[in-house]
Amino acid sequence: MAIVLVCILGCLVGFILFRKNVIPPSDTPLRQDPKLSIIIPARNEQENLPYLLRSLQLQTLQPYEVIVVDDFSEDETKAIAESFGVTVIANSSLPPGWTGKNWAVWNGYQHATGDLIAFLDADIRFAPRALELLVRAREASGGVVSVVPFHYTETFSERLALIFNVLGVFAFTSPFEKANPRQGLYGSCILTARDDYEAVKGHEGIRHEMLDDLNLGAAYRREGIPVTNYIGKDLVSFRMYPGGLRSAIQGFGKGAMLGTAKLRGWTTALIALWAIGLVLSCSFPFLLGTSWGLPLLIGYVLYMVQLFYFVNSIGIFGVAMPVLYVISTLFFLMVMGYSMFQVVFLGHVAWKGRQVKVGSRREL
Repeated sequence: MAIVLVCILGCLVGFILFRKNVIPPSDTPLRQDPKLSIIIPARNEQENLPYLLRSLQLQTLQPYEVIVVDDFSEDETKAIAESFGVTVIANSSLPPGWTGKNWAVWNGYQHATGDLIAFLDADIRFAPRALELLVRAREASGGVVSVVPFHYTETFSERLALIFNVLGVFAFTSPFEKANPRQGLYGSCILTARDDYEAVKGHEGIRHEMLDDLNLGAAYRREGIPVTNYIGKDLVSFRMYPGGLRSAIQGFGKGAMLGTAKLRGWTTALIALWAIGLVLSCSFPFLLGTSWGLPLLIGYVLYMVQLFYFVNSIGIFGVAMPVLYVISTLFFLMVMGYSMFQVVFLGHVAWKGRQVKVGSRREL
């Protein structure tokens, strides 16, 4: 019965951590016509970029300018961006002490003229009212806002991200993070006022950090500027790592270990309890012939039902993955082990052809 209790407690804390903090609907007129600059750092994003740029053309609130920073791409990223008529900046060198994305974002910012700045990853996709409602949400909450996008998946390897996506939403919607002085932002979609961004010294102030979004959020909090995180659901989405299993492993592995250190203690403890119950429940096929078999099967069903409830707000994962979530759990454990190996033993993480040292945090 103790095992069932762990699984039940794990499910319960999942409901504590998960919040449907969607971007609020609103018909209230904007206080003023915003001058919004969009900055998109892009490295080898020829597949994703057209979806984002087309969705920006369809927005009810049109951005004042769109800047794509070509971050040493080896594909047609630059040509595709130019075909949409946006401003394209090609990085020519990476200054010492900077990580690639931080430099790309900062370089784009130096060319921006808007009073509001949105930093978007190239895999983001917007519903037509997304920018308008995001600007309204920032006006209402004040400070800086970010969005955990809804995850559209098409292949089996993409759907392996189920557990990572659930944990990501836990980390950014946990009620305990509101009191975290190091509260992070979700880097795929961030909206800030220029004055606030300059007050925290922007990405220049975190130029050497691998986890730019988490550290940027902490910089805002240090300056007393509110940080608010939403989930994208029907408005903001993305398709993560469509390039296959290798890109997914590298993408999740680069921040899996480092990100946990930024969370508040209560958030970490409850996520750990949820994960322990999850892993325990996955062991039921190996123990069906024992007294633990039935309790673990009950735990498995409880987690399965909960995952079906969560994915309605988190992403498209089909029917099979929530039912056979043991597969996604094994993927999660493998990537966590890989991330730990990189951080502890190699001292660097790999991403998009670059090696970023964790200690000195400079790129190789």
